[in-house]
Order: sequence, then C-alpha cells, then structure tokens
Amino acid sequence: MKLQRTNRLRALSLGAVAVSGALALTACGSDDTGNSNGGSSSAPANSAIKCDNAKGQLQASGSSAQKNAIDAWIKAYSASCKGVQINYNPTGSGAGVTAFTQGQTAFAGSDSPLKPEEVTAAEKACGGNKAIDLPMVGGPIAIGYNLPGVDSLTLDASTIAKIFDGKIKTWDDAAIKKLNTGAKLPSTKIQTFHRSDDSGTTDNFTKYLKAVAPSDWKYSGGKAWQASGGQSAQGSSGLAQQVKQTTGAISYFELSYAGDGVNTVDLKTEAATPVKATVENATKAIATAKVAGTGKDLSLELNYKPTEEGAYPLTLVTYEIVCEKGNKADTLAATKSFLTYIASEDGQQQLATAKYAPIPDEIITKVRETISGLS
Repeated sequence: MKLQRTNRLRALSLGAVAVSGALALTACGSDDTGNSNGGSSSAPANSAIKCDNAKGQLQASGSSAQKNAIDAWIKAYSASCKGVQINYNPTGSGAGVTAFTQGQTAFAGSDSPLKPEEVTAAEKACGGNKAIDLPMVGGPIAIGYNLPGVDSLTLDASTIAKIFDGKIKTWDDAAIKKLNTGAKLPSTKIQTFHRSDDSGTTDNFTKYLKAVAPSDWKYSGGKAWQASGGQSAQGSSGLAQQVKQTTGAISYFELSYAGDGVNTVDLKTEAATPVKATVENATKAIATAKVAGTGKDLSLELNYKPTEEGAYPLTLVTYEIVCEKGNKADTLAATKSFLTYIASEDGQQQLATAKYAPIPDEIITKVRETISGLS
C-alpha cells in the first residue's frame, strides 16, 4: 500500500521547535563510539511511560544512524523506569545484526531490513522462531560538505555518483558549475569520505544512487562500500568529524550529525526547486514508502523517486530487530516496555527535535500492535 501522510505529521515536524531545546542538545551532541547508559539520566519522569515490571540490563547495538534518537529515548525512559539500565552500542548496522543473531543482544538497530540469510541466522537466537523488522526511526541522509565561501550548494544524483566514484575531482568541475550558476566555486580538490564499517547508511545512500542514476553508479550496493578511492571513517560521527576538519570534504550521514561547520547539499530532483535536507521534506518522501514485509515483519520499500514537490528522496528508515517469539525471558519485559515507549506517540514526537522523522501513522500503529504481542 502507498502511505498517504496527513497534515498531522507535518505538524509534528514543524511543532518540534516548541519542544525544549535541552533534548536536542543532548541528542545532537552525542558521539557514536560508546555505550548509552540510561541510568545516569536526570530527566523528569514521564507518566505516559509504562514500565510493566521491567528490570535489569538491556543490551542492544547496531545502527549509528539512530544513536542520537536512542540517547534521547533512553534519557526519558530511564527517568521513569529506574530499574532498567539500557546500553546501546552504535557499532553499525552490520555488526549489530551479527551480535543479535549470535544471541548477544535483546534487539538490534539496522538501517536496512534483514536479508534472507540473516533471517535464517536469527532463528537460533529466537529459539527457532522468526526475527522481525520494526520501523522506528526515519530521516534524511544529508550530504555534508566543507567548502569555505560556498554556503549553498545544489547537486543531482548523477553528479553525486560521479563525485563518489572519483570521476569528478575538483569543486569547479563543469557539472557542478552547471547546477550552481553564479556560485564562486574554487578549484579545491574534492575529498570524499565513506564508512569504513558495514553500514545501513551506506546501503541506503547507494540504493538511492542506483535507483536515480544507474548509468553513473554501477555498483551492486550493500552495507559495505564498494567504490574505489576516497577515504574512510568509522560511524556517522566519524564521517561528520572528517568533513568538519577537512577543506574540500564531502560525505553522507544522518541530518542529526550535521552540526556546526557542516553545510548540507540541496538535491536537484524532478521538482521545480532543489530540495533541502530537512525532517519535514524527508517525511514527505517516507510517506510514499510501501510495506514489503510479510506477516508481522514491517520492512519497507522506500521510494527514491517521489514526485511530490519538496520531498527529499535520500532517506533511510532504521528498524529495531527483535524476535517475534522466543525472546529471552529475563529481558522480555524490558524489551517490550522500551520498544512500546519509543513507538508511542510521545516517543515518536521526540524524533523531530533530534532531526529525525516520525514513522507514518499507518505503519507505527502496526508496530505498536506487533510489540504488544512479542513473547
């Protein structure tokens, strides 16, 4: 089915500015190289959070894309459920899925749904049962760049593909000039950065290039970077840091990592006006996704060619991967309690504050129903 967004989701994104700035600072200022320990939270308790006798330690790992959202969620949840200590390690989607299939964590975060071979591998951790993908976090993948004197830059998928494939080497290349008439583009060498670890962000970034510029991006795609050349860094925060400190740099990472010193590219699409990387614009694109999973699995097929004006097509959805049945008894209560909170209306409202997009109503309602039946 095609998901049609209502004005309510736009209101969530626009209304985020009214939410306390303290949470945004906490979320966006975090690093994605360590664990999150909810026990140190000083946030006020939230009566809407139901602990349901949850207690003990909850170990999870995976996507660094959602790390800033997880930080905010843990802070709010731990203030109400003081008997639960949640540790989320942003090791990257690939490592997170591996840890989950090996039975080391209660759930995994991944920016790509499970592949068939990963579903099979997860059956052992789930006691012979199926692991499922629960979409929980949406948002734009920003293309950040560092080019002094150039505060606004427009690129299209073809040009981006050529840049990251090493075919466009300087910032004053004719293809870039054509998209930025009037801009004073220097002859600075382009420094591309990609993820060194297996990453769902890489998977989604290259899926976009394959879908929109197939003649310029010939690689098969996946969580591992395949193009030659360029430089690498660990995690989304590692890429953002490299862009901040390297003149001429360009890379890809979630909007929440684009802070001081990092400008983001506007995407030239079929629409009349280039589209900025914003939560609201990503929401418009994610709303056109289709459910691709079967049964309780709610993996989505993203639309990289939305026709709606203002829809930012370079997006990702992060899934929490959990056993449908066969979850470990000692962590089941905490897993259900925490996932119930982050899928709740209150939990989803926190996302826009941290520069993420809420999951469409039609889908998040099914996510809530699925969580309630976990066993």
